[in-house]
Amino acid sequence: MAARKKPGRAQAAPARSASASKAGVIAFQGILGAYSHLACREAYPALTPLPCPSFEDAFAVVEDGRAECAMIPIENSLGGRVADIHHLLPASSLYIIAEHFQPVHHCLLGVKGATLEGLKRVLSHEQALAQCRGQLKSLGLEPVLRADTAGAAKELSESGDKTTGAIASALAGETYGLKVLRTRVEDRIGNTTRFVIMSRRRIDPDPKDGPCLTALIFQLRSVPAALYKALGGFATSGINITKIESYLSGDRFSVAQFYAEIEGHPADLKVARALEELDYFSTTLRILGSFRAHKFRQ
Repeated sequence: MAARKKPGRAQAAPARSASASKAGVIAFQGILGAYSHLACREAYPALTPLPCPSFEDAFAVVEDGRAECAMIPIENSLGGRVADIHHLLPASSLYIIAEHFQPVHHCLLGVKGATLEGLKRVLSHEQALAQCRGQLKSLGLEPVLRADTAGAAKELSESGDKTTGAIASALAGETYGLKVLRTRVEDRIGNTTRFVIMSRRRIDPDPKDGPCLTALIFQLRSVPAALYKALGGFATSGINITKIESYLSGDRFSVAQFYAEIEGHPADLKVARALEELDYFSTTLRILGSFRAHKFRQ
């Protein structure tokens, strides 16, 4: 973990904008055609996407300079938080520089010559199959689990099986030469994944240009009512905490670590004072970055 810094003594942000990273490479977990790939293409179309087999690999290629940034999913409106990420963030030296909200629209894909009437089964990730359960039942299709949606599309393309379909993104169909047999096969509208963009360098937005969020990770002192006292500064300063999650760390699972996001920027005196109070009751505190609030929030 990076050395602890007092919130009130944050270093000045580098003279660099988020758009500067568009000349480079953006990493994501998964293979081409994954929803993370789609998020990269929609948020940063000028960047070259770099598939990585794991989240650890996506973090690593940014840390060692093979990519400018990484598109990392942090939560889904239906599936909840992506648990692995919260364990990787504390050990990483990367900063959050932006957020992106990606709508998830599932497509039922088939090989050339396949028809809806001729399908018997469909391949996809467990969550995707669950999100399309009603439509699959109405079509009489057998769900078959696969590790991920894009991988299911790739497998189908290689098999050439006209009786099997895959649920994945339209981008996956485009990538692997499949045709869309039916769009929007999800049972519920509004499925959205929130991503954070991670960079080696902290890129702070100007708080005068619009609403900002600040992300942080902290561990509390082992004293009664520590969380209540630590968050008191945000309450008295009228600062909204948009997210706070706890998870156990350490071999004995006895130490609670917290990931939180607040509205505002440490350059704001009220935010700085609230962070100082949080720091007083914490054994560790790391600001993961401040970033512009995405227009999706409006």
